[in-house]
Amino acid sequence: MIITKCWAWLSSGSASMLGSLTDSLLDISASLMSFLVLSYALRPADDDHRFGHGKAEALAGLGQAAFIAGSACLLAFHAIERLINPVVLKHSLLGVWVSLFAIVCTLLVVSVQYQVVKRTQSIAVKADSLHYKGDVLLNIAVLLAILLSYYGVIYADPLFAIGVAGYLLYNCWDIAKESAAHLMDRELPDEEKAEIIMLASSHENVYGVHDLRTRQSGKVKFIQLHLELDDDMPLMRAHAVSDEVVAMIQQAFEGDLDILIHQDPVSLAVNPKLSQNR
Repeated sequence: MIITKCWAWLSSGSASMLGSLTDSLLDISASLMSFLVLSYALRPADDDHRFGHGKAEALAGLGQAAFIAGSACLLAFHAIERLINPVVLKHSLLGVWVSLFAIVCTLLVVSVQYQVVKRTQSIAVKADSLHYKGDVLLNIAVLLAILLSYYGVIYADPLFAIGVAGYLLYNCWDIAKESAAHLMDRELPDEEKAEIIMLASSHENVYGVHDLRTRQSGKVKFIQLHLELDDDMPLMRAHAVSDEVVAMIQQAFEGDLDILIHQDPVSLAVNPKLSQNR
């Protein structure tokens, strides 16, 4: 796609095709960075990184966002210059065929990524796939811009290029927000936390759950919680109950989980479930 878009841009001088070329260059840079970072992030925990290396994904995301933002600004400046000094496009049909080729290639990439996300739940691949889905719309926009310019609407090309720049900035903002959330140890979604509490509380020997804390690093979800158990329950039985709760949560959630459970005597907490049982 990069080779054909470069050929089409040099032949036609289309600003929107330059925007599409810029996006493809960013795509291959981001995918290469994701490949290198995932190779590191998927390493198992070691003595220096007891919680694993998953946050490397978020650091790479921030770098990608900064790179994309700079490229989008340069593209916007180029498009504004074209608005001031419009240029009649040459070889417009070449741009049309290249855009159609890019749409087909991007759809193939998205279909492969869908299968990968379905099997691995990788955040990096999921974010990359979201970006490629947007690329389908971007290539359609470039196609429309070239067709409109071919029929005499000379301002369509730079206007669509500005739209592409805005699209790139929007995407890099989303990437930066998600990366920052992982670095700041943002909690898992409320529905997932509610499901964890529901699963743990459903165990017949558990009177309550409190102090649930969650975060995600790379593909690993970290879950910590306190179980309220009978005051006189033997330690071996309390340990077995915790293992059973862990198994219930792991069965309900896909992906890698790191679950830490602390057992508390129920007398330390006022719990309606205990009152009903008594």
